Amino acid sequence: MKRNIVIATITAVALIGGGTATAIAVAGDDEAPAKKTVSVSNDDRDNDRDDASNSDDTAQERAEDRAEDQDARDTDQDAEDKAENAAEAKAGQVTAADAITTALKHKAGTAVSADLDDEGTNLVWDVDVLTGGDKWFSVQVDPRTGKVLGSHADRDDDGDDAAETRQIRAALKGGSVTAAEAAEAAAAKGTVTSVDLDEESTDRAWEVDTTAADGTGSDWRVALDSGKVTADRTED
Repeated sequence: MKRNIVIATITAVALIGGGTATAIAVAGDDEAPAKKTVSVSNDDRDNDRDDASNSDDTAQERAEDRAEDQDARDTDQDAEDKAENAAEAKAGQVTAADAITTALKHKAGTAVSADLDDEGTNLVWDVDVLTGGDKWFSVQVDPRTGKVLGSHADRDDDGDDAAETRQIRAALKGGSVTAAEAAEAAAAKGTVTSVDLDEESTDRAWEVDTTAADGTGSDWRVALDSGKVTADRTED
């Protein structure tokens, strides 16, 4: 009895990032060859490389954030200052952003600063508002309830309000980030205790102070055009 002899020939083509292999099997003398093409892909290896790259990027971003946090910390604070800061931050249940929003509902205009201050034995949010008529008002907001405690027009005792107002208007011109938005952006760094416009710098920014749970204070700058938060190195 005649035996069939099977001969298999495989031709492989290697490609960067993937390839195909074609196998031709011949069975017997009279049978037509059967062809089968198999694709080979290196997607898994590409995905592994992408995951490793993303992991490296994330690690670098975390390292940069830690460096920024370290630069922003006020390392000169003593234990008493930290304890006082922590107590004030804890008492300020109404955020800086909310206090600013409340103040602007009470007195329409542009919030230029907001500070969590001592008023006698009580803490208040003191929000400075510049009105459309270039008048200055100070609005006090209760940091526990969010209610307006009062407001008053600021007097120009030293006669430089007009010049300061022009400087502030120039600094705000073209900026898109408000004081409330700056406070919200910096809140990721800690409890915001003050927001002030730096109208004298060339890089135009909000100066924001935050307090960590242990009372450590940090100083930040929030760009007026982008809202980017960076460590405040102006005192370096």
